[in-house]
Amino acid sequence: MIRQQSSHRRTVVRTAALVASAAMVVVGVQTGTAGAAVVNETGTGAGATALVLSAPQRAAAIQQAQASAAATAEAIGLADREKLVVRDVVKDADGTVHTRYERTYDGLPVLGGDLVVHQKKNGARSTTKATSARISVPTTAAAATAREGARKVIWAAGGKPVLAWETVETGHQHDGTPSERHVITDATTGKELHSYEAIETGVGNTQYSGQVTLGTSPGFTLTDAGRGGHKTYDLKGGTSGTGTLFTNSTDTWGNGLASNRETAAADAHYGAAVTWDFYKNELGRNGIRGDGVAAYSRVHYGNAYVNAFWSDSCFCMTYGDGAGNAKPLTSLDVAGHEMTHGLTASTANLRYSKESGGLNEATSDILGTSVEFYANNASDAGDYLIGEKIDIRGNGTPLRYMDKPSKDGNSADYWSSSLGRLDVHYSSGPANHFFYLLAEGSGTKTINGVTYNSPTYDNSTVTGIGREKAYQIWYKALSTYMTSSTTYAGARTATLSAASDLYGATSSEYNAVNAAWKAVNVK
Repeated sequence: MIRQQSSHRRTVVRTAALVASAAMVVVGVQTGTAGAAVVNETGTGAGATALVLSAPQRAAAIQQAQASAAATAEAIGLADREKLVVRDVVKDADGTVHTRYERTYDGLPVLGGDLVVHQKKNGARSTTKATSARISVPTTAAAATAREGARKVIWAAGGKPVLAWETVETGHQHDGTPSERHVITDATTGKELHSYEAIETGVGNTQYSGQVTLGTSPGFTLTDAGRGGHKTYDLKGGTSGTGTLFTNSTDTWGNGLASNRETAAADAHYGAAVTWDFYKNELGRNGIRGDGVAAYSRVHYGNAYVNAFWSDSCFCMTYGDGAGNAKPLTSLDVAGHEMTHGLTASTANLRYSKESGGLNEATSDILGTSVEFYANNASDAGDYLIGEKIDIRGNGTPLRYMDKPSKDGNSADYWSSSLGRLDVHYSSGPANHFFYLLAEGSGTKTINGVTYNSPTYDNSTVTGIGREKAYQIWYKALSTYMTSSTTYAGARTATLSAASDLYGATSSEYNAVNAAWKAVNVK
């Protein structure tokens, strides 16, 4: 959640997974299509809420979709050399099925070739693609020499698809954050096409949320069996490995002070539990990946490390103890923010640069702040301020403001053609602003003791539809319509599609989504 620059990196190359995770902190080049969705102009909104699938149900749905992937590829017009690999299946109560795929070409992964097929109960089908370009390369034989351990891929996120190599350089960033830098190079010329940082950093027991109930297991360990087996570990100042599982002689954890090592653990454990409950009860999602399996948390990373990060490779959250080891970055909105990076990687996989990177970061702010409101915790009341508890600036101000993002001195309030040149933590501003306006509306108001005054680009008046409807629309757009290359224009179309599905194309909610985007200059 603070801007990072990659440096002092030792280079080690490893084989990457089929789908590269969304990066958190990189200023890079990202081009491609907007990933526009098809708006359902005739939807009634009835039954469009996602069903909660158990882990076996989800696995069966994925298996069934994969079994028919060849027929689906033919039906949507893919060439014979292209294959589909199922990543996720979302089923709506009205019978609509949204199946998210990655593509291969002659067996090679196509980066930026992801797509979502939407099939209604009556058989009507539409498709959302990350790129509209035809996937084709003259040859899959590489001319340029690859680094050791590189994998051959098709790079389709930069316009015309090309044969490429993907390598992963690991080490550490300047502040001690681990680094997993993915580099894409043209397999014919050796020219670097794209790079991104796959370690998803952010900022943020209980020190921040008062006395809470924690999910633990017999023998007094921080293992939450009721929420996918989430565990919290103590890194004890280390910067690698899993750490030591927190155990105790009683079932009481921490004393509310940073000097007690269990306090940060309690905050992190509580944050993971509330986020799990929010995803399940409000979004209909069974865990970050939708498979009922929990991530894990690591606290006390490094010494006075002023950051927190999500890593897809370990499927875990990691928290530093802040300046002077006095302000662990384990506040509730930070926990929700970090785990939402895992959610984004498991759904749209928004590429972490330019506009899609800003939308990635905004998604974590949007759902992180929604988790905070959902908790309804008197010690940390819900607000539209990001990281207000951890005092990372040292002057008592939050990191970001959703009602007027520019109050932080760096973020943009509105979309412009230069937005993609900003660091993704600042290009997130218009999406954060959109969400605030959609939920609460424009003008001055006080919520939970915090006063907001949200302006609009065109001086229009926007009437909010409430937080619950706003985050349900954003999540449905993320999970069923956005792709890795979605831009702000694509996000507008995706959220309109989601609003149409949930409430109908003539609903006040649909009109509010349109008005809120217009108010941040996305038309």
